[in-house]
Amino acid sequence: GVPGIAKTLMVRALAGATNCTFSRIQFTADMLPADIVGITAYDKQKGFYVLKGPVFANFLLADEINRAPPKTQSALLESMQERQATIGKQTFPLPTPFFVLATQNPIENLGTYPLPEAQVDRFLLKLSVTYPSRDEEQIILNRNMTIRDFSAYGIRPVVKPTDILRWQREALAIYVDPKIERYLVSIIDATRNPRDYKVGLARYVQWGASPRGSIGLYIAAKAMALMRGRSYVTPHEVKEVAPSVLRHRILLNYEGQSDRISTDDVVAEILKRVRVP
Repeated sequence: GVPGIAKTLMVRALAGATNCTFSRIQFTADMLPADIVGITAYDKQKGFYVLKGPVFANFLLADEINRAPPKTQSALLESMQERQATIGKQTFPLPTPFFVLATQNPIENLGTYPLPEAQVDRFLLKLSVTYPSRDEEQIILNRNMTIRDFSAYGIRPVVKPTDILRWQREALAIYVDPKIERYLVSIIDATRNPRDYKVGLARYVQWGASPRGSIGLYIAAKAMALMRGRSYVTPHEVKEVAPSVLRHRILLNYEGQSDRISTDDVVAEILKRVRVP
């Protein structure tokens, strides 16, 4: 989303409401991997010791992640996939639960780097944060006059980190019928072979979603069913989470970019074409 729409505030509030630790990294062109994971330092009295970086938090906000060079961006790969960080010759487990939330400025491209596809694919969801409505913005104006710092919001923990871990286990236990699994896999297959499903925008698709995309859609649909109070997944949950799971996993060709086709357009067309069980 564009700057100034409270993305950072939202993540910080989420961490506060869940009683979790929060770290924010402002990515810049001169940032090094050690600025993320930490360093090994030396002291005459203590000898060598480890200074852990901001990655050691429950909620890690990577602000403007595309401003750092690929070498620095890759420092997050191990953390996101293995839930661990290596500092020097030592490997440390990350806190649980562990979430990485990243922001991108879609307007300003000067001084930015393309994100490695291997890193983008590791994000479960990509959310588009839009401008507030006029009524919402009027409320923001009035509230902003009385807010001096983050503590003024009065955010109090309503759940514990252990609650999040329990919900994650409960989400994995949600039942998925084999017909729904087949439907889910067909959606992923349609991103790779859109012509086989008579997708109207097929000529714009260069690459489809990876198997990590199907796993992400599977997990997200289960989580949505849990939040709806169901013990099983329906096609409605799959359709609801599909745009957020797939919009960053479909790569369009130059023709699609020049014609201003979005991956959301492709996903919407796929959901229309794939038969619902």
